[in-house]
Amino acid sequence: MAGLGGLLKELSARLSPWPAHRWAARRAGLLLVLAGAAVLPGCTWSADLLNLLTSSSGFHVVHDRRYGPGERGLYDLYIPDRANARTPLVVFLYGGSWDSGSKDLYFFVGQSLASANIAVAIPDYRLYPDTVFPGFVKDAARAVATVHRALGEGQYLPEGDHPLFLMGHSAGAEIAGLVALDGSYLRAEGADPSKIAGFIGLAGPYDFLPLKEERYRRIFPAATRAQSQPINYVSRASPPMLLIAGTDDTTVDPANTRRLADKASAVGAKVEAALVPGQTHIGVLSALATALPFRDTSIRARILDFIGSRS
Repeated sequence: MAGLGGLLKELSARLSPWPAHRWAARRAGLLLVLAGAAVLPGCTWSADLLNLLTSSSGFHVVHDRRYGPGERGLYDLYIPDRANARTPLVVFLYGGSWDSGSKDLYFFVGQSLASANIAVAIPDYRLYPDTVFPGFVKDAARAVATVHRALGEGQYLPEGDHPLFLMGHSAGAEIAGLVALDGSYLRAEGADPSKIAGFIGLAGPYDFLPLKEERYRRIFPAATRAQSQPINYVSRASPPMLLIAGTDDTTVDPANTRRLADKASAVGAKVEAALVPGQTHIGVLSALATALPFRDTSIRARILDFIGSRS
């Protein structure tokens, strides 16, 4: 992806006589607008603009690698230029209420981690109404197994033991949490759940029954609904967890994070939890964006430390 500077210069050549020395000011202005949209309560944000502002140096992206059937059975892989035989792998599952979303929106997430020498796979997965629970979780497990197996065989990265981390935001955190905590999904794909080095959940719904909205009752059929709660699968053998949510999240109750952390602690699992004061549902994810000048840098730092200490 071209950097913002190059795009703006191209637009300038076609549409405007502005002198070159004014580009820095205009880029700074765009960053300020985007920062406000991403972190202020009540504002919307644009992933497209955020991705446009994000650096593409220090890594490259292999697009549309197949893990499953159909147009949703694809993933993008972000490969650091400095990758080695111990470079960790994060599989990131985005959110979208289980009925929307695209891997193409999360370039800024891939860049944020790849710039720290972490390989990142971002898969698409089937969405409602094309599937219901547990279809999207099965897709995620297949993606995890496929990409981790490929890296272990020396595809894309130097052959080696690449520590595997699952990370998700919002609905993606529920999906990643189930793959990480309920080993049956990975075993069904011929993968070993014990290979998971850690689970990172951002603003996730982990304990959200009973369902109050009809659309969620359709997405989570009654016959399998109880199996959709990650909190039900926590045990002493669960992989280490890093759970982050914002106290001002009005989309997913941050009590989900607190209850999962409490359950993990009670059964002897390793867990770190942070309820970030004043942070919002989108804010805990946009905090990963290195292009934002006023983000909460502590969230990205904590994620990198969690991965680094287990790799």
